Amino acid sequence: MNRIFTQKLNKNGLLFGDGAMGTMLYSRGVFVNTCFEHLNVSRPELVRQVHEEYAATGVDFVKSNTFGANRLKLSRYGLGEQTEQIVSAGVKLARESCRPDMMTAASIGPLGVDIGSYDKALRAKAAEVFAEQVKISADAGADVLLFETFSNCDELICAIEAASASCDLEIIAHMTINDSTETDYGSRIDESMRCVCRYENVAAVGLNCSTGPAAMLESIELVRGAVNKPLSVQPNAGYPRNVDGRTLYMCTPEYMAEYAKRFYEKGAQVIGGCCGTTPEHIAAIINAVRPIKKSVTYKQPAIKIPAELAERLEPAPLETKSQFGAKLAAGEKVISIEVSPPRGFELSALIEKAKLCKDRGACTINIPDGPRASSRLSAMVTALMIEQQCGIETILHFCCRDRNIIGMQSDLLGIQATGLRNMLIVTGDPPKLGDFPDATAVFDLDSIALIKVIRELNRGIDIAGKSLGRRLELVIGAGANPAAAEPEREIQRYRQKIDAGAEYFVTQPVFDDESLLRFLDAAGGSVPVIAGIWPFSSLKNAEFMANEVPGVSVPERLLERMSKLKSREDAIKTGIDISREMISRIEDTVAGFAVSAPFGNVNIALEAAGL
Repeated sequence: MNRIFTQKLNKNGLLFGDGAMGTMLYSRGVFVNTCFEHLNVSRPELVRQVHEEYAATGVDFVKSNTFGANRLKLSRYGLGEQTEQIVSAGVKLARESCRPDMMTAASIGPLGVDIGSYDKALRAKAAEVFAEQVKISADAGADVLLFETFSNCDELICAIEAASASCDLEIIAHMTINDSTETDYGSRIDESMRCVCRYENVAAVGLNCSTGPAAMLESIELVRGAVNKPLSVQPNAGYPRNVDGRTLYMCTPEYMAEYAKRFYEKGAQVIGGCCGTTPEHIAAIINAVRPIKKSVTYKQPAIKIPAELAERLEPAPLETKSQFGAKLAAGEKVISIEVSPPRGFELSALIEKAKLCKDRGACTINIPDGPRASSRLSAMVTALMIEQQCGIETILHFCCRDRNIIGMQSDLLGIQATGLRNMLIVTGDPPKLGDFPDATAVFDLDSIALIKVIRELNRGIDIAGKSLGRRLELVIGAGANPAAAEPEREIQRYRQKIDAGAEYFVTQPVFDDESLLRFLDAAGGSVPVIAGIWPFSSLKNAEFMANEVPGVSVPERLLERMSKLKSREDAIKTGIDISREMISRIEDTVAGFAVSAPFGNVNIALEAAGL
């Protein structure tokens, strides 16, 4: 059997497929009543262009434009006699568009007829149709067969058996589901996938189409528990909506990327997209998941601590490390104002904002490190200049994305040497498409591993287990997301961060106090938690937080409240009111608040904080 797919999957551990062909062709003016597969011969340059755009994102395989290129479906367009020409051209176009190291997956869809084991004649005819398309695809150079969007398990099995008798290619077998985790024929998806896994030539199983990524996440868990094959997912970009007579898929690339990370965490080893997805969606998925895969598979450095050194160097108490640490240790409420470093190198405006925050009574200035994978002035330099020129402490975010372990230790030693003390350790957002589309991520460590490193540095032991002679005195903070889509996993990581050495937490912006209270009650622990607060400045800003920022949940009632406002002034005032209401509801539960300054406007943040 030709096992190129399995060999690549075993080697890489994770493979990325492309996105929708029909969506791309439709966006280029091809009418929906056109036979899209016939474009392989009538407009090959258009199909090739789509393949090349997907290939440029860095996928591991592209799908041929042959989903409905079987004799039965083509006959409806009067093209049945051109089946071989259309299928062969489709596979060759995909192959010619690929890099040498990429695979071509022959896309094969259902026939659209009700195949049951009771109708032997119909089943035999279906097998003949599938076998023809499979053989043409294999002869044209396909590396793997992708059976997708099947809702009838009997029909999928018929296709698999026909493929087994026609060629030696492996199969990725996809079914489609509804919101009840069932097929359109009422079968449980886990039971259907269990039947499909019996076939040797099936190399991976999973789901595609039908629902958006959120609904598919629950179903993939069911499948994972039922099968012994690698999992593959290719969701739509959400549910289609009709806008001015056009069918549109509303999920943004960033939204898809966030769910792709969750699919990977749930065990998916093959990830791509279906209806509504574009090269932008696929690029975002790859940029989000590939660095995480690297960090997960990286062997974390073992920090060997000689017993005599560990006994001799005790970490400094929290209350002695900084004024901020002393307030946390004493149980005093802390107010931090978050301001991002500038994109250039001019700091005078930011210094004035920091002075204003100090004069109004803020405890610290919170400095993000490359927020949303952007390139800005060094967060460490920004924090140092603020502390030196304004006399107010900072909380320095420290991101795992941009440094290897050698660079991390060097920077941490530098932070100690310059007098900075308060840290917030974050794994970091993977690089996104934007100003630096070719940027790579390091991710030698994630936030939990880095917290462990700093804990040992605070005992005078470096990453290699050698004595530094003196201990560092850094206050170790970590992030938490009370509204995480997977609360159990977030709680687990929260506890792991405490065990690793976290001394306080700062949450993602909180817009739903009930989610925060549930999270804190379930997580337990005595480590201070500072709630993130984001004052809306407009409806557009509120919608951006709701739809574009991973890990943030904005209740519909708040969006509706913001939508009723007519002026910018009313929007800002209402945003401040919403933040104050949130602070009032949770102030007895948390250690303080980290209030963001929307678009750098610290006056809004100070008003929201009541300063």
